[in-house]
Amino acid sequence: MSPVIPAMANLLLGGLWTLSVFAGWGLEAFCGEGETPESCVDRLTVVSTLSGMFAIVAACCTLGGLLPPVMHRYPQKSLILVGAATASWIFALGVLYVGGMVGR
Repeated sequence: MSPVIPAMANLLLGGLWTLSVFAGWGLEAFCGEGETPESCVDRLTVVSTLSGMFAIVAACCTLGGLLPPVMHRYPQKSLILVGAATASWIFALGVLYVGGMVGR
């Protein structure tokens, strides 16, 4: 399997997480009509922090798995790291989604 496909998946998942947390997509999606903006921001800050822990793991695994020396010398380990990164990105997005929906 070419490492380009999982690398692009990780970049897309990372971009989605980044836009959801830092570009206001999360506020737009998870703040309800009857909720004050302050309480929504406080809730999403906690959820984003929890989700961010998994996003940091995902970013480190992505970077480690895509480093050229690792990819060329240990292609199986590189794919394992990239797979772990994909799982971590999905988990980070899941925490963000579930945390946003629970408080709504």
